[in-house]
Amino acid sequence: MTLDRKRLGALGEKAAAWTLRRSGYKIITRNYTCPAGELDIIARRGKLVVFVEVKTRASDFHAHPLENITRTKKRHIVRTARYFLKQKKWDSAEYRFDVITVVWGPGRKPEKIEHFEAAFDESGL
Repeated sequence: MTLDRKRLGALGEKAAAWTLRRSGYKIITRNYTCPAGELDIIARRGKLVVFVEVKTRASDFHAHPLENITRTKKRHIVRTARYFLKQKKWDSAEYRFDVITVVWGPGRKPEKIEHFEAAFDESGL
């Protein structure tokens, strides 16, 4: 099954949301967009707000999908997360930044899904 990038990304985000729900997270929103940027998934587990970047690839042969999250991308995610928290008046909420990587491969289901909790923070950005 050959997928274009957009379809592959959508399938990866769907698989990531399913993985989060299965682990006890409640999905607040997907594909959140604002003037500051875009976030793939925003979820909650208890009082913790989790901003999730999803990276989907057809293969991890050349590089692990996690390696594709640049410092610039992290800055955009942080800025967008701050905007979201301010908009919701959740300025004092506890939050973190996770990454879920999905390797789809040639089949109809993902070959591998990995959830990296607290994959990065705001220090050093």
